[in-house]
Amino acid sequence: MNDVVLAAVLGVLGGIALTVLLLLARRFARGAADLGSDAEQGALRALHQASLAAPHLRGGLAGPDVVKAARHLRVLLGSAAVAIVGTDGGEESGVVSFDGASDGLESAARRIAERVRASGRRQVFPAPAKTDDLEAVGAPIVVDGRTIGVIVAFASPVRAALVRAAEEVADWCAAQVELGGLDASRAQLAEAELRSLRAQISPHFIYNALTAIASFITTDPDRARDLVLEFADFTRYSFRRQGEFTTLAEELGSIHSYLELERARFGDRLRVTLQIAPETLATVIPFLSVQPLVENAVRHGLEPGEGGGEIRLTSRDDGTHTEILVEDDGVGMDPDGLRSLLTAREDGSHVGLRNVDTRLRQLYGSSGGLVVETNTGAGTLVRMRVPKSQPLHDPDDD
Repeated sequence: MNDVVLAAVLGVLGGIALTVLLLLARRFARGAADLGSDAEQGALRALHQASLAAPHLRGGLAGPDVVKAARHLRVLLGSAAVAIVGTDGGEESGVVSFDGASDGLESAARRIAERVRASGRRQVFPAPAKTDDLEAVGAPIVVDGRTIGVIVAFASPVRAALVRAAEEVADWCAAQVELGGLDASRAQLAEAELRSLRAQISPHFIYNALTAIASFITTDPDRARDLVLEFADFTRYSFRRQGEFTTLAEELGSIHSYLELERARFGDRLRVTLQIAPETLATVIPFLSVQPLVENAVRHGLEPGEGGGEIRLTSRDDGTHTEILVEDDGVGMDPDGLRSLLTAREDGSHVGLRNVDTRLRQLYGSSGGLVVETNTGAGTLVRMRVPKSQPLHDPDDD
């Protein structure tokens, strides 16, 4: 009887185990199907290797990280070895970034690259007769009509698929180098805009500030001394050489110095109201992005009027962004005229407003520029919104 019960129990357990195995098999089969067909999975692997290689090519073919790109491209091509050879005649010329078993292949890669550069087209190089040497295919990396490098893939044998793949990968490498050049150009443009802002600050404001300081030297020496210190702080900040980014707190310090110097000129005709949310002070902002807005409000909003006016500077937490507003109750201007000024590169007025708008759009996209509300006789309100999370824009790293 016990044997019958034991057999029954074992049968039940075996049935349960078989059911579990079937369910697991079905789940694994469904998981594999979710990943797509073999072709789709191969495409995903290729895209992954390309994405890993891309950052290492953005600095050009002479960069120290290009060898890392070669490693990923070798996996992408499925070849025994890959070389990326610079051929542009500059610092990149002759530089070989190699991945795979070399065994003298680096010198062969240089010879192949020179022949591909001279011909300007892809070439296949069979192994010498009666040898076990690897074959190779070389494809030019062409940027702006110049062959700046050659990608060389070694395999045994070199099949038609590898020849086509090497040519496509060479074109892709060229695109990555071009993107790196665009990034560098964008950075140079941002620096040029910053230099333009500094040049705009220099003649107009410095003359007025020094004139105001001079007016107090005999009548109020203590005030003159304080203004000299404010002037020193302002110029030290405005003309510092390092960093494209700062914090709102640091920029507000410079704005305080600027407004103290302008008060020396305007006296009671210049009134200032600050509404700064404490949690916004640590926000990272582009260097010299708020100060030019304040100067624009004084110079183009209040200065033309006889009675002066009020500047209101506000910052507030707006969820994912910090919103900064600079408002004046000055003369304002025609909205169509302002729109023309913001798009006219040759016009000499409102340079600060235009440059800040351009830099914000470069950094945060077309929707990240300034929003300006104005009308003749109605004052001007300028609004900017800056993302609170900017991991690539740490002012301490500049």
